[in-house]
Amino acid sequence: MSKYGDVAVGATHIAQTGVCPVEAWNTAAEKEFKDSTASIKKGCPKNAFLGLAENGFVVGVPKGSYTKSVLNKQYALRAVRLLNEKPDMQNDIKKLWIQSCGSESKVHNSQMDVVVSLWSQGLLE
Repeated sequence: MSKYGDVAVGATHIAQTGVCPVEAWNTAAEKEFKDSTASIKKGCPKNAFLGLAENGFVVGVPKGSYTKSVLNKQYALRAVRLLNEKPDMQNDIKKLWIQSCGSESKVHNSQMDVVVSLWSQGLLE
């Protein structure tokens, strides 16, 4: 699992206790990345997680309004659908990314690490 995958799993466990998913992500990211402000604040994986939570896909986390992101949320939701259709895609993050975003030239920025980690841990509805 990648570091952002670890953050997503940690944030899920924190959010399942009733903490707002935004705060849960920030807490988990600070724990994982300590003093790396850029890594803690990195938006793409955070907004992928929050987009999944917002739509009620994260087990034990209520639907809500957690992100203004449109694209990262969209990529994450597409990735979940793809994984549900073809579970073996969890082993090919690049292919999952290309099919989720619809572009071979756009660079994956840890969004798929979040989705695959949560999916493989059984934390997605």
